[in-house]
Amino acid sequence: MADSEMEIDQPGTDQANGSTTEIRTATGAVAVRSIEGWIILVTNVHEEASEEDLQELFGEYGEIKNLHMNLDRRTGYVKGYVLVEYPTQKEAKAAIEGANDTKLLDQTISVDFAFVRPPPKKGDQGRGGRGGAAKGGRTRSRSPGADGEKDGGRED
Repeated sequence: MADSEMEIDQPGTDQANGSTTEIRTATGAVAVRSIEGWIILVTNVHEEASEEDLQELFGEYGEIKNLHMNLDRRTGYVKGYVLVEYPTQKEAKAAIEGANDTKLLDQTISVDFAFVRPPPKKGDQGRGGRGGAAKGGRTRSRSPGADGEKDGGRED
C-alpha cells in the first residue's frame, strides 16, 4: 500500500461537478467528515461478531481505512456498536445505503454517519455570532461603579 495513494475527497464537495453538497443522515442532520476520513456508526451489532465478519460485510463497499470494535472488559464480547472509517464519502454512503437494516449474525444492524452537524433550528437562518440580550440571551448585572459611582454608592 506504500506504493499507491488512497483516494481522498474534500469535505462537502461533489467530485463529479465540483459543487458543494451536504449529505444528510436519516434524522436530517448534515454528515461531517472526521479529520482523516468518513466514519460510520454501526449499532445493534451481535456480541459474538468478529472483526472478520465486519471486514467481510463492509469491505464490499470500499476500502476500510479503520475498523474499531469496543469490547466489554469483563466478557470480551462486542459492546454492540462498531465504528468503520472510509477514506471517501462515496464509499461511506454506499456502506450506509447497502448495510443499513441488514442482518449480521441474526441481528438487524443500523448504519449511519457517526459525526453530524445538527440541522439549524427555525429562526436561526442568517444569524451569526453569539446570542446577547437583544437576541434573547441572558442579561448581565451591572458592574459596581458603572454609573460613575467611585466609592460603591456611599456618601460621606
